[in-house]
Amino acid sequence: MKKGLLLNIALSQLIASLGHGDMVVIGDAGLPVPPGVPVIDLALTRGVPGFMQTLTTVLAEMQVERHLLADELAENNPVVAGAIAALDLPGRSAVPHAEFKRLCAHARAVVRTGECTPYANIILVAGVVF
Repeated sequence: MKKGLLLNIALSQLIASLGHGDMVVIGDAGLPVPPGVPVIDLALTRGVPGFMQTLTTVLAEMQVERHLLADELAENNPVVAGAIAALDLPGRSAVPHAEFKRLCAHARAVVRTGECTPYANIILVAGVVF
């Protein structure tokens, strides 16, 4: 049995397959997923699993070079915005939510959480460990 924190098979496979610059989206329950982009659906019910719980678990396994958020996050969801800021992730960029959704089309996968708060979405861009 796997010893690490992340136990989900599909998510473990995704992270193991990433190359430099590949994008992974972690999204709330309402984020639309573009056609053709694989979805790893973790949502069980409202709030389970939560966005931050999912994000911190993924970050324990994934090397991140930079991340993108929607401009609207800080104003519409200051709790999640503050929690992300506290993680001190590298290379923060913010784009309008419409652009964020367009960028999702280039993701290797979208991880759907049970989060039901506005704009609780992030794009993680894979880095390298060397």
